[in-house]
Amino acid sequence: MTQEPARTDTTILIVTYNSLRVVAECLQAALLTGAEILVIDNASTDGTAELVGTFPVRLIANRENRGFAGAVNQGVRATTAKYLLLLNPDAVLLTGIDALREACLRPSVGAAAGLLTGAEGQPQTGFTVRRLPTPLALSFEVLGLNRLFPRNPVNWRFRCFDLELSGTAPVSVEQPAGALLMFRRDGWEALGGFDEQFHPLWFEDVDFCARLKGVGKQILLVPEVVAKHAGAHSILNMALEIRRLYWYGSLLRYAAKHFSPTGRKLVCLSVFLGAMFRSLEGFPGGRGGAVWTEVARLAARCFFGRPGWTEKR
Repeated sequence: MTQEPARTDTTILIVTYNSLRVVAECLQAALLTGAEILVIDNASTDGTAELVGTFPVRLIANRENRGFAGAVNQGVRATTAKYLLLLNPDAVLLTGIDALREACLRPSVGAAAGLLTGAEGQPQTGFTVRRLPTPLALSFEVLGLNRLFPRNPVNWRFRCFDLELSGTAPVSVEQPAGALLMFRRDGWEALGGFDEQFHPLWFEDVDFCARLKGVGKQILLVPEVVAKHAGAHSILNMALEIRRLYWYGSLLRYAAKHFSPTGRKLVCLSVFLGAMFRSLEGFPGGRGGAVWTEVARLAARCFFGRPGWTEKR
């Protein structure tokens, strides 16, 4: 990847949280794009902000963890760029990003994503792009059916295993990963930004894509743009029980926000039953009985439509 000319209308937004181990390689590659780079650090305690400060990039060092959606919105407001590229700190660009910008030049396009690959260069099938979740897809997920039967038709469609990722032409998709996602500022403004109630993380990018689709905007996968992606670098620093609580809480919020009452109740019931099974001694994944009780409580509150089940923690 060679140095590209400066792009004054494009900003790369990188949200960090205890990303010391991976962020340097990410920044080194991103600097070659010629785009402005803005790092929003969510109160890292491992020296991430100090390391970022040694690079010729802009840095916003938060004193508290504002969550991924909050940090993204903060970054967009801090720049005037027309095109914003979300780039995970554990994603290393292997190509330029001009093809994403060109895709976003079309007024009908709200966002464009690149292809994520593993360390060996293989596409991260099932993660790079998915279809928007349905109540049935999320129910299969929380009940463990997708792990037991990964080739079931619901999971196959949800994870886009039928989509060929080795091509070069842009493809219309529903939900690309937020690890390498460019969007237009005017689209972000029209939607009121990312929903910060998905706190501190998970499903905020899914929600953003769903809302773009809801206002008639197209989302493209541009395989010409590629980044090597490690994945899960920061969440591994969280206790497993906390990760579970955050993930299920955001999943339930998404279901309440986007599904019909019947669909929402199906997901809530599935989460409740899955949590009850996992709370049993000896059940696979059953460690941490207290957190499964809390997950079940959240699902019950969501099922009955009670306010307050998605409070920030």
